[in-house]
Amino acid sequence: MIIDSLENAEKYYSVHPRFAQAFDYLKSQDLNALDNGKYPIDGADIHASVSAKDGVSVEDAKFEAHNNFLDIQVCISANEKMGWSTRSLCNDPKDAYNPEKDVIFYNDKPGMYFELKAGQFAIFFPEDVHAPMIGEGLIKKLVVKVRKD
Repeated sequence: MIIDSLENAEKYYSVHPRFAQAFDYLKSQDLNALDNGKYPIDGADIHASVSAKDGVSVEDAKFEAHNNFLDIQVCISANEKMGWSTRSLCNDPKDAYNPEKDVIFYNDKPGMYFELKAGQFAIFFPEDVHAPMIGEGLIKKLVVKVRKD
């Protein structure tokens, strides 16, 4: 997992071959002006979605991981608390892995929590189980899905 501000995005271009394109897309957008919805970036390899939803409680947050995509989750407005744990410590899957949605949910609880403010992001790799959208009021965010291979 990586946590930082968009102003430092270029530091992470070398972490993954598709990160430069993903972050260049983010830097080219007025994030506040984006409407809810899906945004193609590079075919099936990189795509984004914007949502504005009410935050949930720690107890109601979905604890999830992905096998084939990395998430770059960007907080656009409000504060978003997130939970995290390494997948190797999560042993209680809620359901089987869903390959169509590239997601598996866990009953386990996060080992730690952190908070993103507007303009900050978290990158979650397949080994990162995360619980997003924790907070009060409306949280606007953008998630860029980057194929891991």
